[in-house]
Amino acid sequence: MVASERGKGAAIVILTGAGISADSGVATFRRPDGLWEGHRVEDVATPQAFARNPALVHHFYDERRAKLASVTPNAAHLALATLERHWPGPFLLVTQNVDNLHDRAGSERLIHMHGALKKGWCRACDARFPWDGPMGEGARCPVCETIGMVRPDIVWFGEMPYGMDVIDEVIRNCDLFVSIGTLGAVYPAAGFVQTARYVGAHCLELNLDPSQGSIFFHETRLGRASEIVPQWVDELLQDVR
Repeated sequence: MVASERGKGAAIVILTGAGISADSGVATFRRPDGLWEGHRVEDVATPQAFARNPALVHHFYDERRAKLASVTPNAAHLALATLERHWPGPFLLVTQNVDNLHDRAGSERLIHMHGALKKGWCRACDARFPWDGPMGEGARCPVCETIGMVRPDIVWFGEMPYGMDVIDEVIRNCDLFVSIGTLGAVYPAAGFVQTARYVGAHCLELNLDPSQGSIFFHETRLGRASEIVPQWVDELLQDVR
């Protein structure tokens, strides 16, 4: 699809997953063996895991947070930020990733639906705030100053993703839905393409391999995100330059 098919004011929604950050050296969420950075997902990404062993969970996310300093946005992140700046119509980028690479690339119309490594959440006062460095069990909330009630602001399995009302409304009014670097296995994000297709949006998949929901897309382009995303963005922006 090119912009001229829907007009230069077409509404675009983009969903990104682990595949877009893999080219920056960020480990994908879950390997075929079911492990995430050497841990079972059930041991580090559920409320039950945090209640059972908060020290392990804090250590895991402290390490993930520290690793962000060693990675940088790749060409795909930068291309999407460029598209946002130059696209004349409505635009929303929704990411399942908890890294900050989209933010550092310059994306602003952005929803981190699964939370963010660089944020904390105080269970005492319900405040959410930026967080840098280790957190650990003895972290103090910068808002209410309660100690020991701060957890990573990450949406774990069994918890509701952020921004779902906004995401649903925008998808139901979009003209172009693009999924980048996601397996299409984790709901509710895996169902976004079905909603977009139902309302008549053109659906495009940019991925290393076809996703589990590839059948719902009108078009699939395969390749590394850092290569095919900039190519697609250049193609799309030719119509508005």
